[in-house]
Amino acid sequence: MGQPFQLAACAETLWQDKPIAWRASRLKELGFGVGLWNWPAWDLSELEKTGATFTIMNGYLAGRLADDEGADLLLTSARETAEVGKRLGAARLNLHGTGLGDGGRPIWKHDVVSGAMWLKAHDTLNRICDLAEELEVQFTLENLNLLDHPGCPFGSTADVLALVSAVNRPQLRINLDLYHTQIGEGDLIRWCEKCLPWIGEVQVADNPGRCEPGSGEINYAGVAKALFDMGYRGPVGLEAFASGEPEVALEAFRTAFTL
Repeated sequence: MGQPFQLAACAETLWQDKPIAWRASRLKELGFGVGLWNWPAWDLSELEKTGATFTIMNGYLAGRLADDEGADLLLTSARETAEVGKRLGAARLNLHGTGLGDGGRPIWKHDVVSGAMWLKAHDTLNRICDLAEELEVQFTLENLNLLDHPGCPFGSTADVLALVSAVNRPQLRINLDLYHTQIGEGDLIRWCEKCLPWIGEVQVADNPGRCEPGSGEINYAGVAKALFDMGYRGPVGLEAFASGEPEVALEAFRTAFTL
């Protein structure tokens, strides 16, 4: 059956002693797309020269979904980042319920999300879709586990699915991160089925440790077959650290998602 998915890997978690352009070039040589997090830290001209396929990048630098000030910050930041994404040819621009600070800690913490916050988040995401339609880009909303990201509003897989399905516009998809789903909810295959109509990308890492498939408890070969059987043919991104040599980790990832 071969390789039914577009495979990519986060350049910022691998070969961390190497320049970012070197990492992107090496991923391209190995046949992977490239994911990015913190674009202001990197020389965009050097990244452009690599000719790599950038599959996803952080879609904002400031802002949040559920209050007026945060929404305005998010829209301004997302517009700036979308222009960078277009420059690199990034396929998707990723969002969270709020900005993340050191160690992935939410900048704006809310353990309880009110009905008014849900309505505001829905409105903000529609504004994001209007921006995406104007600029001809696509945004994703990523689920996060609340063990690593305590107090992040709209972080769970269920919350992300509820928001994206309610907005239900092609400019906004789910970045379904199965590492986070495993910690937060488990039951990965059924969550894939529930989210399937709105998935823009699937991201993976094993648990515990957030390393490549085969380093932990998740049966990613089984997940890959289930995704294929339910009709998913989109991108799968390795957003993980390497438990040993990065190229060995990448081959473990490729093997898990080759049917």
